[in-house]
Amino acid sequence: MPAPTFANNPAALSFEHAEFLPAPLETEIRKIYGRSPLYAQRFPLHAEPLQWSCYREIPALSKKEIVERGHQAFFADYRAIERGLQDKRYEYESTAGTTAGPMTVIMEDGWWAAQTRRAYEAHPLLAPFAHRAYRKCVLAPVGCSSNICPYEDHPFPHRYFDGTVYLNLTSDPFAFPESEWDRIVLEVQAVQPEILEGEPVYLSLLARAALRRKVRVPSLRVVILTYGKASLSHSRRIAEAFPAPQVDLYGSTEAGYLFVGGAFQDDSRVIDANAFIELAPWRENLADVFQIYVTTRDREAMPLLRYHTGDIVKKLPAGFRLLGRERDLYFRPDGSLVSAHEIDAVLPESFSCWHWSLVQTGDRRWDFHYVADHEAAPEVGPALARVLGEDVRVALFRRRVIAPAASGKFSLLKPLAK
Repeated sequence: MPAPTFANNPAALSFEHAEFLPAPLETEIRKIYGRSPLYAQRFPLHAEPLQWSCYREIPALSKKEIVERGHQAFFADYRAIERGLQDKRYEYESTAGTTAGPMTVIMEDGWWAAQTRRAYEAHPLLAPFAHRAYRKCVLAPVGCSSNICPYEDHPFPHRYFDGTVYLNLTSDPFAFPESEWDRIVLEVQAVQPEILEGEPVYLSLLARAALRRKVRVPSLRVVILTYGKASLSHSRRIAEAFPAPQVDLYGSTEAGYLFVGGAFQDDSRVIDANAFIELAPWRENLADVFQIYVTTRDREAMPLLRYHTGDIVKKLPAGFRLLGRERDLYFRPDGSLVSAHEIDAVLPESFSCWHWSLVQTGDRRWDFHYVADHEAAPEVGPALARVLGEDVRVALFRRRVIAPAASGKFSLLKPLAK
């Protein structure tokens, strides 16, 4: 049986035999089996060298299964983990729960910082910060991605950890009063960060607040877009206020950081030291578009093996484009794919907004909601309709607010559920 395709650099896998797994992958799989009883319960492994036919029989792990089984299923004696949580050898986070309900994630102390450092090492703009102290501001949904985000009104010093300040206290940036933006902008000025990191909508609205207050942050060296899917509109608005290079850092609380690349450069690469990423064909008519299955590396608590993230990637000459969640992608009647990338491509350069969301309301009806200082030009609606398919109508709605999901995250494209 032929080997599956992986997104990793071939050097990270060291393929030597066509029928057998590369040594780094097999070694990691056996470590995972040794660390968590969950996998042997689902599919026992034999002692002989693993062939690809055996690998393919290992059932994929889904978010739904993790939520249903509970995080306790990863451990032989969860009482030891509870003791570890008390003496700080382990920590826990809760994911946003946008797919299958909130998921509790247990991680060993130091794992998140270590895999973040490896992610930084994998990109030339971030590598200079991997092994030295630096100042960073984070603006993202509260409780996200292993940040020690506040849940109540902590004063500034209590939100400053190891050079990083977590700026927001709640998870809907459209609900922040001007006094809150005053505080956030003032804290950014006080910290003078070298890195600004955040969810794209949050950062876009921070850019609006900074521009209105005529505030600049000359210390900035890099802006990291993460925690959610960015649109080109977000990127441009952020660049107006914070003209530093932008990096797209993709990952999740449960898996860590997986891809890194220049924002909108279509050059994202796997962070090989963090994970093996298997590419599985998604649709027959889309030769270069894949689902991804993640096997984490060097993870002790809750290691993931063939974990189906629900995200879709497209392989391009310079690397990968992260298309987004399966549920956030639309197929025209002719079977061709529409993602946020295609929407960005047809929006005229003269169109300027802080955030947009395109929502399907019927088979051929869509609503384009946008937050902007000015009305969109009349040609925006027909341009969107053409990319969505024949006889499609798009209504435009300029809004003051576009509400996030309960998790605090935003979706750019919202097709009808199939």
